[in-house]
Amino acid sequence: MINENESFIEESTKFNNLVDSNCTKSKVFNFSYQLQDKINYYLIKSFACLVILLLIGLVAMLIYSALPAMEEFGLGFAFGDDWNPVEDEFGALPFLFGTLITSFLALMLATPVSVGVALFINEVLSKKLAAVVSLFVEMIAAIPSIVFGLWGVFYLAPFVKETLTPVLKSSLGFLPFFQGASFGIGILTASLILALMIIPTITSICRIVFKTVPTLQKEAALALGSTRFEMIKIALLRPSFSGIMGAIVLGLGRALGETMAVAMVIGNSPSISASLFSPAATMASVIANEYTEADSDLHLSALCYVGFLLFIVTFTINGLARFIVWNQSKKVGG
Repeated sequence: MINENESFIEESTKFNNLVDSNCTKSKVFNFSYQLQDKINYYLIKSFACLVILLLIGLVAMLIYSALPAMEEFGLGFAFGDDWNPVEDEFGALPFLFGTLITSFLALMLATPVSVGVALFINEVLSKKLAAVVSLFVEMIAAIPSIVFGLWGVFYLAPFVKETLTPVLKSSLGFLPFFQGASFGIGILTASLILALMIIPTITSICRIVFKTVPTLQKEAALALGSTRFEMIKIALLRPSFSGIMGAIVLGLGRALGETMAVAMVIGNSPSISASLFSPAATMASVIANEYTEADSDLHLSALCYVGFLLFIVTFTINGLARFIVWNQSKKVGG
């Protein structure tokens, strides 16, 4: 009897020790998991804060570098149309005009083509053929901008001068946009280059957006008697408005900041003209062309001021576009 009690006590002691050991290990593991969670949380948080700090640092650097020009010209710099580095006379209005007119004209040309290509790939082509066509479309985005610029100088500019300009003048020559001499390089050529460069971006995002539309929704529209065109209009384009706007915003962002290709075909003339055949300049192109050749501190500061204005323009346009998307999404959701 005594041996049985001793055996029972011994087994109980072993069991208690095992339980205590497991509890200790569990506490250690829980502490380890909590420590890992905290490390991952603060690491991800630091990365997010780093992005914000980089943006703030970039803006601060631009403002600091542009201070001499800001003090010299003030807000009138954005509305001045003189750009004469020899006389230290600087105004950014011609570059604002060139940036906005080429970007929005490129957007007007690229958006219908991009949406149409995305619909064609998703809704018309078979899966195998769609994969091949989409691959070629996305390969356009991988072409360096300098290659687009060379193609524009040697092929697109002569085409615009010898073929496209006579056609536009003969049919739309009564409009001021299609009057004046054409040298091949100018606003129209730069806009065509930009349109070609942003088509893959808008197309790829639109394809992804269209794929998110449920198949049942499209089949329901067809079952109710809609034609294929009506189905695309009602069941695809209308619910995808927010996504299409997001694609357009990303395409516009690339068009606003594009440098080398535009600098090679726009003419780099700080002038404002209603004719699309006339040469012009953008904010990005003037910075790329003149930054390394600036021989005065005021000239360098004026170029940084142009860069700061480009940041403001991009930020403002993106903000307005996001507001439109949010407003439309709210209407659809409501």
